[in-house]
Amino acid sequence: MTTELYLLAVLLALLLGLAAGKAWERYKLRDGRWIDRRRLRETPHYMLGLNFLVDNQVDQAIEELGQATSLDTDALEVRMILGNLYRQKGQVGRAVNVHQALLQRPDLTELEQAYVLLCLGLDFRHGGFVDRALEAFQEVLRLDPRNRYALVNLQKLYEDQHQWAEALRVREQVAKIDGGQHPDNQQILGFLRNEIGHEQQRADDPAAVRTFQAAIDTDAHTVPAHLNLGDVREGRGDLAGAVEAWERLVAAVPEQAHFAFDRLERAYRTMGAPHRFVELCHRLIDRELQGWRPRLALSRHLAAAGQHRAAFDQLLDALPHHPHALAIHQQIWEALEALAFDPALIRRYVELTREAVFYLDPHICRRCRYRSTEPLWHCPQCHEWNTFVEERLAPAKDTAAAETMEAP
Repeated sequence: MTTELYLLAVLLALLLGLAAGKAWERYKLRDGRWIDRRRLRETPHYMLGLNFLVDNQVDQAIEELGQATSLDTDALEVRMILGNLYRQKGQVGRAVNVHQALLQRPDLTELEQAYVLLCLGLDFRHGGFVDRALEAFQEVLRLDPRNRYALVNLQKLYEDQHQWAEALRVREQVAKIDGGQHPDNQQILGFLRNEIGHEQQRADDPAAVRTFQAAIDTDAHTVPAHLNLGDVREGRGDLAGAVEAWERLVAAVPEQAHFAFDRLERAYRTMGAPHRFVELCHRLIDRELQGWRPRLALSRHLAAAGQHRAAFDQLLDALPHHPHALAIHQQIWEALEALAFDPALIRRYVELTREAVFYLDPHICRRCRYRSTEPLWHCPQCHEWNTFVEERLAPAKDTAAAETMEAP
């Protein structure tokens, strides 16, 4: 009988604990009164607001979530979202008001306060209030020193102000927090060190060489650091050292070797070894058969040497790999002019380009889709580093098909 009573008592205690847990899940005590946590989620306005938010229908989401918060004035997370939506629509003043009102609540935990401050910092940054945004992000970090999102936004604020050393210091904190889990950290650190070196270069500071080298050591794919290091060495009369820096770029990032083509061609010519540029272009073509930039560079080199027919052939080889590159077509017409507008050569060209489309802004940011006429290291819209790629449309006809159009 004693054992049965003991088991009954244990079972009753478990049931009471379960009931208390369920009650705690649903209710919370605030200002001496119990708040139903589920009440907000059971309103149609809350669910509709979330659906509109997922569908990126911002106006409808604001309307429905606003209705939901009027039914439950204690809904912290929904009010935070509502403020963020105001900011997204450009209504920065309303966003600031919403988030500042949330900060006045006396019962916020430190974590809740940090997240509201983070939203407020984003409001100030979006509105161009740099000093107040800095203060907000720094206060977030005081409450939550490992808040990665606050650190990243603080870094971007420093970047906007060209305070590269401060941006580098903050990114180093991010990298330390990540512990090697985000490979983008090394890339960003390399670009930030390059910017510091670029400022030193403009001020004729001898430390620029060390800074560019540090950027390359951080991430060998930091293309502008290779270019700038070579430029500094060339300016100091060390042409061999400059060539070594630019050739390291070609070896480390061959798909972006074209940034060094003009420099290397000029340097090889000065050194009395123009054949080295021809050999470099052929190596790159052999490495990537679909690469069009080495063929374009080689055609320009051949045309400058008076070898216009060989230059034209290189251009027609490049065309199928990127038929929409305006630079190729401009160079082709220069070659055709030098070849007296040979009708057979014109027919070959026309057949290759019959279905081509031309445009002037082929470079696009992978993150935000911002378009540019040239590749940018730092996106002016989303402020991310090294995100531009060259957009290509459908390939043109193969050169072999056009070869039949050439007169014997």
